[in-house]
Amino acid sequence: MIYTVKIENVLFLDIETVPQFKEYNLIPDELKNLWDHKAQYLIKSENDNPETLYERAGIYAEFGKIICISVGLFHGQSLYIKSFAGDNEYKILEDFSMLLNKSFDKKESLLCAHNGKEFDFPYISRRMLINGIKLPVILNIAGCKPWEVRHLDTMELWKFGDHKNYTSLELLTSIFGIESPKDNMHGREVAGAYWNDNDLSRIVIYCQKDVVALAQLFRKYRGEEIIAPDQIKIIENS
Repeated sequence: MIYTVKIENVLFLDIETVPQFKEYNLIPDELKNLWDHKAQYLIKSENDNPETLYERAGIYAEFGKIICISVGLFHGQSLYIKSFAGDNEYKILEDFSMLLNKSFDKKESLLCAHNGKEFDFPYISRRMLINGIKLPVILNIAGCKPWEVRHLDTMELWKFGDHKNYTSLELLTSIFGIESPKDNMHGREVAGAYWNDNDLSRIVIYCQKDVVALAQLFRKYRGEEIIAPDQIKIIENS
């Protein structure tokens, strides 16, 4: 399938998420009780408890929030990168939804992310519903047959039917000779960079590098050459 896809119809994306609150003690009581219940299933050692585990809350759409969505689109010989980022999750999701509704509602349009089917796509969809935003058609997959879902996942493509293992984007870029997207930071550092350092710009750069790596990996899957750095164009927010 990936050989017949027109790459200009693929929107490559990555998201960065954090816990909704800076620290455990700031969670409202009702939500804190629900997190405590959730955390019981995450405990793996005697040092684990709901408070120490809260730094992981960002990976769950019910307890986290999106602070950045970066997207990439090929046009001609260049890859154009744009980010929706900030403290206002509603604004991020609304702007992203407008992009999808305006430019990616055609049958030929596709979304692509690494582990997107397990994380990015459902996370975005859940947070849109929580924020009262109507799902764009390309994300509204309830009741769709598998071949009607316009989502590509570079991790799933790498599995070739093997469902036992998770393969990171960092590992795949390494073995395919693609520049690592993790030279700036790692995912485990995002919450601290946001809540403690107030360094959203660093997070945006990290998210954009993941999108570039994702798009390069997709090209490698298709037997194509990766694009040069001067072919990567960052669209600054106006």
